[in-house]
Amino acid sequence: MGDKFYEVPIDEYLPQNGNRGYRVSRYELELVYKVSSNRLSGRAAITAVTTAMSSRFALDLSQSLSVTKVFVNGARAKYAHQRGKLTVTPAQKIPAGGVLAIVVQYAGTPRPVRGPWGEVGWEELTDGALVASQPNGAASWFPCDDHPSSKASYRISITTDSPYYAVANGTLIRKQTKASQTTWVYEQPEPMSSYLATIQIGPYRRYRVGSAHGADVPMHALVPPRLRTAFEHDFERQPRMMAEFRERFGPYPFEGYTVVVTDDELEIPIEAQGLSIFGANHCDGRRGAERLIAHELAHQWFGNSLTVRQWRDIWLHEGFACYAEWIWSEAAGGPSADQLARAARHNLARSPQDIVVGDPGPGLMFDDRVYKRGALTLHTLRLELGDAKFFGLLREWTARYRHSSVDTEEFADLAGHYSTASLRPLWAAWLYDRPLPQLPPQSSTAG
Repeated sequence: MGDKFYEVPIDEYLPQNGNRGYRVSRYELELVYKVSSNRLSGRAAITAVTTAMSSRFALDLSQSLSVTKVFVNGARAKYAHQRGKLTVTPAQKIPAGGVLAIVVQYAGTPRPVRGPWGEVGWEELTDGALVASQPNGAASWFPCDDHPSSKASYRISITTDSPYYAVANGTLIRKQTKASQTTWVYEQPEPMSSYLATIQIGPYRRYRVGSAHGADVPMHALVPPRLRTAFEHDFERQPRMMAEFRERFGPYPFEGYTVVVTDDELEIPIEAQGLSIFGANHCDGRRGAERLIAHELAHQWFGNSLTVRQWRDIWLHEGFACYAEWIWSEAAGGPSADQLARAARHNLARSPQDIVVGDPGPGLMFDDRVYKRGALTLHTLRLELGDAKFFGLLREWTARYRHSSVDTEEFADLAGHYSTASLRPLWAAWLYDRPLPQLPPQSSTAG
């Protein structure tokens, strides 16, 4: 949305990430990865438009990767690589609105980026690799403008040892095996934030999820063979989940959906655009992680298609995905959204009431209270508007801002069109005041 020369402010939660002076429209990544030695070599071709006249431009890139050559608009360019920034100086200044075609050749041993939220980015598995970059791990494996509002199309080519299955975002457009290596090429045409770009490599088999007939959204799974039986039980209801969310949230925003289950255990599942990644521990044969399956699927709408412009608005991702868990529970014959909301509020009342959900600060942006209180904000809005208007609002929200950047003000403004009364007190109480408000009585949910 908006003018392509719009300059996004540096994110106050991650001031070291993101760069000024240009807007990326496309990344083309050609990567070669050796599993046994965790060795990555890459060529990144980045297409951008300058937003201001400048003699130099910066990209985010981890120090664990060494740059060997940089070209700008076909000519060799000088560069410096320090403290996670690759600063490129073209031979000639480029005017505002000019094309900026950068090619970076690099190699190294990729490691996750350490930060306040633990280690994020490229990570070795026992037998393979995964990428989980939220919020600032993309630079662990490719040079990028690592800002949530910087959305671009991608082509990702990954060459790795032939026994392994490699998957990236988007549609597989080519697969070629030569000697002991296989090259997989994926095209992701819909705009994607850098933290949602991913590669998953492992001893996986690919299965279709659900029936091949009557499924408008193709769904697949990459699963180690030993986990297939447990997977088929635990994820059996995902097609019903997809149907429920499409009805509630509007059309699924991508061409397909893939679930990856690693052979290793993972602390938490993580979303990427068009994919979700779970650990072996999330396949327990008892549907113990079904709440999380719903949560990650909902992120395809809330987080991946609609992505926050600034990290302070993360409740627009996590509050919505958490509320989707409650919607699914209700649809599947479990506790209702209202029962789960009241239980969540009861639990939150026993936690410290020192968080501002609409601007929690970098240290608390992934705090469970942002998730739960964000979901409670939505439940309060649902009680205020009634079901017909509430779900109408969600469908308009996902349609209007499909594949775009969003903020809380835009959601509040759109919601205001669905209500005769001012919603300002609701936003103030739930998103910006620290004390935990009461939920309205359930009886007001007619509609």
